[in-house]
Amino acid sequence: MSPELRLEPIVLAGTYVRLEPLRADHAPALLESCRDQEIWRWMLIEQPTTLEAMQDWLSRALRDQDQGHGLPFIQIDPPTGGVIGTTRYMDVRPYDRSLEIGWTWLAPTFRRTAANTESKYLLLEHAFERLGAKRVQLKTDVRNEMSRTAIERIGAKFEGVLRNYQRRFDGTVRDTAMYSIIDADWPQAREALRSRLSS
Repeated sequence: MSPELRLEPIVLAGTYVRLEPLRADHAPALLESCRDQEIWRWMLIEQPTTLEAMQDWLSRALRDQDQGHGLPFIQIDPPTGGVIGTTRYMDVRPYDRSLEIGWTWLAPTFRRTAANTESKYLLLEHAFERLGAKRVQLKTDVRNEMSRTAIERIGAKFEGVLRNYQRRFDGTVRDTAMYSIIDADWPQAREALRSRLSS
């Protein structure tokens, strides 16, 4: 195992979803997948409603990747090949072997489906079993009960609320609920996720 966690673009393929490295030419399809305003209710940035705005968001994601701060993915529906959302590794701390899963959204028809569960499974499996992560964190607006329930369902442990932690695009400041899965938690979380995907 190398002393530091290193990210490289990779395809993570499952039965219900395929995660592919995000590219600049994904902007039009990604814009179509996120037109539902509910996706953006709890986000820190304003909803991108034009191709130019989506291209700007995507450029920032790819810049973070180039700087070693993240690894963004496009989420693909395997039967159709259609883009259904995005997710990424972010807040990467190589020396601490720690990263975050975030910036996740799915088109409305794929919410609360096996695609979301499998996406998290693929990301966690890769992080713990191939990258050698010691900690994977997830966070959300403290008021976002749907997201908090989903995070808890994958086996993440609630660590507390960071008050006035992040500023939103409209100037309001959100309290952020923090969760994590550490390497010691992963075997139990892995079995629970596998059981959910096979049921």
